[in-house]
Amino acid sequence: MAARAAAGAGGDDDIPLLDDLMPWSVRPLRTGRPWVTAPDAGSLKARWERLVRAEAAERERLFRPTRSRTPQTPVAALPGQATSTGRFARETGPCPEPVRILHGPFDEQWLLPDHRLIDAARPELWRVADGHQLFVVEHGCVPQDTGPALSVTALLPDGHSPAGRPGRIRPLYRRPGGLEPNLAPGLLALLRARHGDAVTDRSVLAWTLAAARPSPAGCVVPLPADTERWSAGVSLGQELLRLQLRGARGGERPRLPGGRRPYVRAAVPPVPTALEYDPDDETLTLDTGRISPVPAGAWEFRVGGVRMLELWFERRTAAAGAQDMDGLEAVRPRAWPQEWTSELLELITVLALLDGLRPRQAGLAGGPQIRGDDLRAAGVLPVPATARRPASVLDHQEEGPDGQFALL
Repeated sequence: MAARAAAGAGGDDDIPLLDDLMPWSVRPLRTGRPWVTAPDAGSLKARWERLVRAEAAERERLFRPTRSRTPQTPVAALPGQATSTGRFARETGPCPEPVRILHGPFDEQWLLPDHRLIDAARPELWRVADGHQLFVVEHGCVPQDTGPALSVTALLPDGHSPAGRPGRIRPLYRRPGGLEPNLAPGLLALLRARHGDAVTDRSVLAWTLAAARPSPAGCVVPLPADTERWSAGVSLGQELLRLQLRGARGGERPRLPGGRRPYVRAAVPPVPTALEYDPDDETLTLDTGRISPVPAGAWEFRVGGVRMLELWFERRTAAAGAQDMDGLEAVRPRAWPQEWTSELLELITVLALLDGLRPRQAGLAGGPQIRGDDLRAAGVLPVPATARRPASVLDHQEEGPDGQFALL
């Protein structure tokens, strides 16, 4: 509490917290069993088939029961997902269609969207996930970390942190259909009074993405008092947003300028085991596979002190060398899929372009600011307790355990 007070209540440290500017937040998902996520959808379908065909004792072992979930646990369906709510011990049906998620920062993977398999799926997130929604994900504060404080995605994020304490997930909208921005009541009006009627929930998101930085009290977001700096930050944030969305919501997929685009110079072998980088010729090697040019900024791009390219590679190759190969995690591609190479090329591109924008982000610092005292004087702070709770969705019908329905 003392750290929070220092960051948000008076003096030179009176910089608004993201927790106050976007007050509704949700904890990260807790799957409880690693086999429900995978870098490819085919592995998830194969895991499901193996599980539902297993006899009772083997199904129990493969399931990996926890205190929250066993094959006998009754649960409601996930909002928007047409999956069964009968006890999983009786399940014999086809695999639900895997959904694309963001597994930690910058790693797009797949998830089995079955509430019976996930310890804490955070239904309130699924309830507002639609074609209008964007999710802000905090990365947590790690000492000496120079990586970004936030990422934004149009996918459902699991909020996993590569290092340190996981941050929170903050939807941009509190209701489906892009309705009711998840912003402190009165914040938009205050910013419009300062910077003009062009201020929208999306421009606040863009500024936040460009200017946010971690602190021991939580992510802080300096708010500029001068419109010129606000406009520059919003423009930069819109570019950051475009890159991180990777073509979602009608945007263009990120591309490096001609001559700087990474290409496969030698094919990735079927089972690569090591990832290395040569800064002299900007080459990324996956055993005998070679990709270049790979800018040093992409290789060194870290979140929580962890290199994103190394983490991405490790998640796709660690199971190949595991000693215990009788669990569902062992069901994986026998050879490196071509799709992974395409995804790696795009990730290199995204990280290189994000790294290139860092000098502009640093240039946003300084200048007159809207402080916590200003927000309190305008009645924006303190945030009412209702703004920190999910909105009621009174006309939203969802299936409860064993086929019962509940009105939320």
